[in-house]
Amino acid sequence: MTAEPFRSRTFTPIAPADRPRKTRRGVRVVVTDGTAVLLFADTDPGVPGSRWWVTPGGGMDPGETEIETALRELAEETGFHARAEDLVGPLMRRVAAHGYSDQICEQTETFYLLRVPQFTLDTSGHTAEEQVTLAGHAWIPLASLADVPEPIWPQQLATLASCGNDPERWPGDVGWVEESTVAIGP
Repeated sequence: MTAEPFRSRTFTPIAPADRPRKTRRGVRVVVTDGTAVLLFADTDPGVPGSRWWVTPGGGMDPGETEIETALRELAEETGFHARAEDLVGPLMRRVAAHGYSDQICEQTETFYLLRVPQFTLDTSGHTAEEQVTLAGHAWIPLASLADVPEPIWPQQLATLASCGNDPERWPGDVGWVEESTVAIGP
């Protein structure tokens, strides 16, 4: 018997108290050309109509450094191959609790900045889960971020995209935040 492919699973929300919890470390990359920022439209298949915007990035593999994770995730999700010296940061650290319809993921995240000209994405490296949950991508003008009707995570994105090489402007450690399609608790 073979496992059912992720793409064909039926998503049924799990009661908040019964959702499995996982923890992990992750790295995200704020990709900007100075006028716009690259974001992915993400969804929760168990919550029809859900949609929010996130930066490229994801969980660290065993033995990886933050920089290795950032470069790997960027290449897998966008097709862009950056070098370690192209990344600025870490700009911000936080613990983000993501409540989804089927799980709760608490991720200790670090954010880096990458300034590059806009490029055409190659999403062929997306995982099976990303193929189901990601609903597109866009270079969103920095001046228009406040006008986007869906949530943009992290909330500090405009600051991160514009703080450049000045550590005085980097948010640093911002603590714990919740970013959920299904609230974590009462």
